[in-house]
Amino acid sequence: MNVIPRDQHCISRKNISDSALKVMSRLRSKGHQAYLVGGAVRDLLLGGHPKDFDIATDATPEAIHALFRNSRIIGRRFRIVHVRFGREIIEVTTFRGHHDSGDQDNSERGGNHSRQSASGLLLRDNVYGTLEEDAVRRDLTVNALYYDSGKFEVFDHVHGLQDLQRKNICVIGDPAVRFREDPVRMLRVLRFAAKLDFSIDPGTAKAIPGCSALLGEIPAARLFDEFLKLFLGGHAAATLEKLLEYDLLQYLFPQSNASLRKDSHALALVRAAMGNTDLRIAQGKPVTPAFILAALLWPAASHLAQHRQQQGDPPMVAMHSAAQQTISEAAQHISIPRRFSQPMREIWEFQLRLQRRQGRKAAELVDHRRFRAAYDFLLLREQAGEETGNLGSWWTEFQELPMEQRLEQAAANKGKSDGRRTRTRRSHSDT
Repeated sequence: MNVIPRDQHCISRKNISDSALKVMSRLRSKGHQAYLVGGAVRDLLLGGHPKDFDIATDATPEAIHALFRNSRIIGRRFRIVHVRFGREIIEVTTFRGHHDSGDQDNSERGGNHSRQSASGLLLRDNVYGTLEEDAVRRDLTVNALYYDSGKFEVFDHVHGLQDLQRKNICVIGDPAVRFREDPVRMLRVLRFAAKLDFSIDPGTAKAIPGCSALLGEIPAARLFDEFLKLFLGGHAAATLEKLLEYDLLQYLFPQSNASLRKDSHALALVRAAMGNTDLRIAQGKPVTPAFILAALLWPAASHLAQHRQQQGDPPMVAMHSAAQQTISEAAQHISIPRRFSQPMREIWEFQLRLQRRQGRKAAELVDHRRFRAAYDFLLLREQAGEETGNLGSWWTEFQELPMEQRLEQAAANKGKSDGRRTRTRRSHSDT
């Protein structure tokens, strides 16, 4: 173990949440070990300002819960304790041990058996252990650094500080074994490489292709949670490139993966959506998963809608049916809650409504609650190279007009032939 004293690292208590410091202090006062761990330590050492603070301790979940009335035990696969201070939640985990730790010892400490599937997938992992065992049970070396707020020391059991300095993402232990235990670790490797702009250790990278199919065993609901972490953390554009580079997007969105591989316009659209999301997050603006999902699945929905139109369906009926089918097929791999799938459909169907520039309905469209998202989506389509007949420019000017002038202009357009209804880029239907 490498101990880094106070004068050899840059962590300052003033950059640590007061709530986290209180939790560690109380645990220590009751005779327990307690350390800041994971991403907070990593980011503090990199000079950042973490928003979340996790704590590792030798106290069991029951003992932690007994010390904090403002806490609750959550989880089944991994039992952890959430200690709430107003809107802030401090996550506290008990040191984990090796899977082959003695059952009697863990039973006495309140632990449960570790269970794995035939392929090595961890089904339950409530085996408690020591600080040293907990360090090697973590996933990445850069996430396995511990800070003692009492002695101001950093503990490094797995050359995590060295990898931070080398800007290297490395799995702890045998990568293939660790990926079989939890295939989602492959997504975490790519996410942190994208977030930190680090390279991936050759040994870790080499194990991904042989283990990637194991992501098919992960429940769709858990993959949706990972999707949120991958694309709503402010580094969606870089994460997308990593997913494509290591061919893991196919296990999240197989329809999108196929489209992006063979359609340059589809790839440009999704890249633009990811860049737009990152920019909004950097500016402190709200973002919604529905918009990213709409971009990822638009090529499939658009292609299917065009196919249905060719078979005789009216445009809006074709789009409605295509949207339902596209979302249904996607949900077989990754859960999409209705609160996001419904806005997706509306954004897609709105693309047809934006083609109609005549009459009162066009004037009133600007005030629709979904207009802004649909308009932004239209601009992304144009940015990606889709031919819309400059609809984006028209709506950019039109929406700035007072309602009275909008009505006049829309009325003037009434009766005019609007070729934009049929001017749809054909590359999706050609793929």
